[in-house]
Amino acid sequence: MTRSPRIDAVLVQAVIAGALSFAHLHDLAAAAGQTGWKAWAYPVSVDLLLVAAWRRLRNDGPSRLAWCWFLIALVASLGANVATAGFLDLAHPPAWLRFGIAGWPALAFLGGTLLAHSPAVGDHDSAPEPESVERVPAKPAPTPEPVPVELPEPSPALPVAESTSASASDVPVPAALVDHARKVADDHRTRTGVPIDTDTLRARLGVPAPMAEAIAAQLA
Repeated sequence: MTRSPRIDAVLVQAVIAGALSFAHLHDLAAAAGQTGWKAWAYPVSVDLLLVAAWRRLRNDGPSRLAWCWFLIALVASLGANVATAGFLDLAHPPAWLRFGIAGWPALAFLGGTLLAHSPAVGDHDSAPEPESVERVPAKPAPTPEPVPVELPEPSPALPVAESTSASASDVPVPAALVDHARKVADDHRTRTGVPIDTDTLRARLGVPAPMAEAIAAQLA
């Protein structure tokens, strides 16, 4: 289903207002002695300057440069609308009107050039420079006092099983390790039917040979 085009009332109003302002500027320029294509160029110049200043305000934010040229173009457009409403005798225009119309092209060229090529940052009010602050030498930080470190107390040694033979008494063996070795020996006897030998016990426990002999002596 096709939708019928809708007429935008705001757009129609803008076109009507622009056409009337355009015609008033043309009539004012023609009354000031600008004939032919020159009279048509004046309203184009005013409207373009107005649009350029408004676009600068929308894109870069408020600035003195953009507001200045926006107000100049707005006054030129409003002045033409008022002047052509019977407030001036266009059949005998005053000298100041001829002077203003003659000088407008240079003024509009200057405004358009500044709006197009001036940096946006320079338009805003510059921030005041910070006052110079006398630098005071920083005081050296105090050296922290050494904190005493408490060393952990040595853990008590595991009880050592009493040696059953004179040769194994030189190697201390923890009682917990002897209990674990006894379980390993019992498991070996259960699986193989023979007592565990010293080399197998040393391999199963991962201990040095002297300690393995001392454990084997306690298990015998």
